[in-house]
Amino acid sequence: MRRIHVGNALSAFGLGFTVPYLYVYVAQVRGLGAMTAGLVLAVFAVAALVVLPFAGRAIVRRGPLPVLVAALVTAALGALSLGLAGSAVSVLLSAAALGAGQAVMQPALATMIVDCSNAETRSRAFAMQFFLQNLGLGVGGLIGGHLVDASSVSSFTLLFSIEAAMFLLLVVVMVTVRMPRAPWIEGAPGAGAGKGSWKQLLQNRAMVQLCVLGFVLFFACYGQFESGLSAYGVEAAGVSTSALGTALAANTAMIVVAQFAVLKFVERRRRSRVIAAVGLIWAVAWLAAGYAGLGHGSQEMATAAFISTYALFGLGEAMLSPTVAPLVADLAPEGMAGQYNSAFALVKQLALAVGPAVGGPMGASLHGPYVVTFLLFSLGITYLAVRLGRELSAVQDRPWVGKSRVVAQGSASTAGQARARA
Repeated sequence: MRRIHVGNALSAFGLGFTVPYLYVYVAQVRGLGAMTAGLVLAVFAVAALVVLPFAGRAIVRRGPLPVLVAALVTAALGALSLGLAGSAVSVLLSAAALGAGQAVMQPALATMIVDCSNAETRSRAFAMQFFLQNLGLGVGGLIGGHLVDASSVSSFTLLFSIEAAMFLLLVVVMVTVRMPRAPWIEGAPGAGAGKGSWKQLLQNRAMVQLCVLGFVLFFACYGQFESGLSAYGVEAAGVSTSALGTALAANTAMIVVAQFAVLKFVERRRRSRVIAAVGLIWAVAWLAAGYAGLGHGSQEMATAAFISTYALFGLGEAMLSPTVAPLVADLAPEGMAGQYNSAFALVKQLALAVGPAVGGPMGASLHGPYVVTFLLFSLGITYLAVRLGRELSAVQDRPWVGKSRVVAQGSASTAGQARARA
């Protein structure tokens, strides 16, 4: 598990190291223009949407480790070639390889966490993953920003070369991992059904409802961070670019500071109720955003309210990290964790592709409707979470119940205890 967490941190570091500077690199440093730079960012999303449906089946059949190694090598080649690419075609092809590799890393690493944890330790493991991802993104972005020079192509070549080296270093770390047999949750719908398929997944009503809920979560929060919400802050609230940077820092700081304190709070709460509470917290965040852009207070008050919006989003994210990913794992029948993780990652990518496209124009020009729309989406999260709770078994919604059952079954066989504990 320690090696897997190192892998999460390194992959996040590599992502934060280069992605914030892709637009500048393509449009200005390589002189390929804003259109090509926009296409590069779109290629990342398209590549993820193309490969993720196949990644789940590959993880089920081959195991997460070989798929992860293949994804890391692909991402390393994409990063290295992106640093050397000089034409639009080569830049787009390199971005496709890098985007595809990075997309497959997520469900592969998540499945490895599932296979190396049980119901008692899984929430804490995913909380640690989210903590390290945010820390890696922040540190990577900070170091990358000090290395790049918009007047020097070689500085960007160095940047992408270091990213490629990080992915290859992660290959070395990961090949030393010896994966245990995947644990599974007794009583899960479809447990023991054998080989996974998309048809079987779609027949799992709880998983389908979780995917719908996940789309709304990512669409209403993550899909707005760097598009609609930032445009709204600049245009409606009049915040400066430095204040926008402070808001993003407040989001990361909230996650880093609150993650493990929040974990203690949510570990003994029903997962569906925790997600419902996040919807209410984000509704308050959108109310703060509405005050920042539509209220009549001073500029200082508007800026403070806008920063509070990002901080409240961070609090909700810290509550989701030990809740949603373990729930995806516990909904998966035996041997299908890879397919379920990939399906949920696909939903996330769809939301992140649609979110900026919808929120960006609204946040820039339709200030009132923008806030009201996403306030309603946040309340919709609460409704969908409560509805999802009716589809979950007691162990899926309250994983500590499974732990207590193991204690009660003192006369059960060793194999039966191990299976129940998962």
